[in-house]
Amino acid sequence: MSTAVIENPANLRELAEQSHAWPFEEARKIVARLKKTPKDTAIFETGYGPSGLPHIGTFGEVARTTMVRHAFRVITDDKIKTRLIAFSDDMDGLRKVPDNVPNKQMVAQHLGKPLTKVPDPFGTHDSFAAHNNARLRAFLDQFGFDYEFMSSTECYTSGRFDAALLKVLERFDAVMNIMLPSLREERAESYSPFLPISPRTGIVLQVPVVAHDAKAGTITYEDPDTKEHITTLVTGGRCKLQWKPDWAMRWVALGVDYEMAGKDLIDSVKLSGEICRALGGTPPEGFNYELFLDENGQKISKSKGNGLTIDEWLRYASPESLSLFMYREPKAAKRLYFDVIPRNVDEYLQFLDAYPRQGVKEQLGNPVWHIHGGAPPKADNPVPFAMLLSLVTASNAENAETLWGFIGRYRPGVTKETHPHLAAMVEYAIHYFRDFVLPAKKFREPSATERAALIDLRDALSQLPPDARSEAIQDVVYEVGRREPFLDAKKKGKDGKPGVSLDWFNMLYQVLLGQERGPRFGSFAAAYGIKNTMDMIDGALARSA
Repeated sequence: MSTAVIENPANLRELAEQSHAWPFEEARKIVARLKKTPKDTAIFETGYGPSGLPHIGTFGEVARTTMVRHAFRVITDDKIKTRLIAFSDDMDGLRKVPDNVPNKQMVAQHLGKPLTKVPDPFGTHDSFAAHNNARLRAFLDQFGFDYEFMSSTECYTSGRFDAALLKVLERFDAVMNIMLPSLREERAESYSPFLPISPRTGIVLQVPVVAHDAKAGTITYEDPDTKEHITTLVTGGRCKLQWKPDWAMRWVALGVDYEMAGKDLIDSVKLSGEICRALGGTPPEGFNYELFLDENGQKISKSKGNGLTIDEWLRYASPESLSLFMYREPKAAKRLYFDVIPRNVDEYLQFLDAYPRQGVKEQLGNPVWHIHGGAPPKADNPVPFAMLLSLVTASNAENAETLWGFIGRYRPGVTKETHPHLAAMVEYAIHYFRDFVLPAKKFREPSATERAALIDLRDALSQLPPDARSEAIQDVVYEVGRREPFLDAKKKGKDGKPGVSLDWFNMLYQVLLGQERGPRFGSFAAAYGIKNTMDMIDGALARSA
């Protein structure tokens, strides 16, 4: 997902300007913005709060923003420079100890301090923020994102934010008038947009400001412990801003043109936008994406560590499958749990396979165009992931060599050397089987009617030659399934005979493999082998005898 030089077909820009793919719709908003206020470089930003370990939601924001950035470059013929800033709010005070870190007692001793001043509980970096920032950057680098990492602490302490901070001080009353109506009464009584860093304790103080002087560039507050009035400059890292004013100040200071945010931040985006205008700026374009949910339907949280981690997804599936998950329906809430992985792996491969057969207009709406920055690789995957999982499940394969034996039968000449991407998928399938399929594997007992159908299927398979093709096996499976209760009166086969319901195929997978569903059964049996499939049926009949 890097930003390679874009070479446009003659009609690419015109088709992009008309495309309904959401990255192009977002890019057109930025084009309209820059027509009103032209500039040489469009600034894209994503934000990251390093209070917990980076999770997939963090990656999703960078991936989606990168897709919009590339769409913008296509629409503008790459004539306007672009930058993507990955911004870490690492000067925020640590409010609580995350659930998923070691050395919790040590971390608890530093509550309230900027994250860059909290020791690293993992013992590998100078601070907790540095550890989590490094984790984020390592992962983004692994995906080949083109971005500039920016630290809040560095921006505050280096003076990069000084001019914008003085502007906030100058517009202090206007900022307060925007914020106070949004706060509860007790919170409003002590609220200040400026949070001084205590020179005595190093803690980010949430204290009321008793005086402010725009000309001097200072605020005065009461030390909560000593009750002494302290006057401090707001510049040079001596203060930071509350996060909504901070967000607005950052947009102004960095000239941000585009930033998306989660649906839970809709009100915050509006407030920060008002503050941005009060500071003389224009809020960036963007949209509010829906949240990722864990297996219980709860919002994924960095500090809770629920849902999937980045490393977990990559243990079971390709990076491209994760990018597809991020691309699709960004404004719809989605479960982000282990059971969504197989579908995204196979659907990515299906989109990739369809791409060369599509016209340019259709290609611009194909997710793989956006995932690969307009240059998807050649499709080369002879075996679906669902098939691999079913083969592992049927054989209880503990090593890749067993699977390659089945693959060689199904696709002669295909090896790990000729198809390295398939080799990676084999390893993914084995990991997924061991960690999720095997522990939950539960065979359903067939009914009397189903037993009779299974016996007939075994006998019909026994009449086929050992090297029967998948289509011939599938015809047999259909023919045996044409009986009650599996008939589907609404469907007709190619030969005009009654159709077969999905219940027949689901029964095969539930009874034979202990899983809810699987790939096309004829293809599975061709890969697994007719003799092995017959033995599997005999095993299921014996279990339920």
